[in-house]
Amino acid sequence: MPFRPVTQEKLSHAVIGQIEQLILRGILRPGERLPAERELAERFGVSRPSLRDAISQLQTTGLLSTKPGAGIYVADVLGSAFSPALIDLFSRHDEAVFDYLSFRRDMEGLAAMRAAQFGSDTDLAVVQTVFDKMEKAHTKRDANEEAQLDAQFHMAIIEASHNVVMLHMMRSMYELLRGGVFYNRQVMFKQKISRSALLDQHRAINNALQSRDPAAARAAVEAHLTYVAASLTDQQKADRNDQIARQRLEHESNT
Repeated sequence: MPFRPVTQEKLSHAVIGQIEQLILRGILRPGERLPAERELAERFGVSRPSLRDAISQLQTTGLLSTKPGAGIYVADVLGSAFSPALIDLFSRHDEAVFDYLSFRRDMEGLAAMRAAQFGSDTDLAVVQTVFDKMEKAHTKRDANEEAQLDAQFHMAIIEASHNVVMLHMMRSMYELLRGGVFYNRQVMFKQKISRSALLDQHRAINNALQSRDPAAARAAVEAHLTYVAASLTDQQKADRNDQIARQRLEHESNT
């Protein structure tokens, strides 16, 4: 008969399960520090030996890491998404930039559809909160803050799609974007026209999501990322033209 004795689950296994779920769902993020051992044991309602056993096993599996004198952290599990050689290759070829944007357009369009359909009211409230911050930041003309909020806005949509595979894949993509591997987001904020246009595009995405209109949400995301690609193309052309103009100026100055 296919029956087995019922055994009580070890407390450490229950702790492991909870932490794994938090990492899987993207609630605990790479590099995030866990509370001190005493506090964490109290939150779980387990003894410190049980907690240590759980932490030890999670370290063995590579989900947690220890920094001497600093505590326990969620491991940088996203760092293994691409090899260093491939990251370096991406950074040196424009082709990768536009393939990256095309990939984002497809994936984020799908994420926006899912967020409009399956996101909870709380999920959409998070998106709205980030967009409200974007509107406030727009008046400050702080390119760095705007770029950070831009990434947070898009990640909030992906989180609202409730697909954990897409979540971790896209989070790794954003880590590369944050590191300037594909392009410098601040380039998009150099011109007054593009800054206003980008804010309007994010407003259109947010409005579609808040209205729970999947088709409109996807269309708004695709239009936004198409605009980003076109703007980068224009910037590259402008940079090339300026380089040629500088060569002409140098030549004229020396003759």
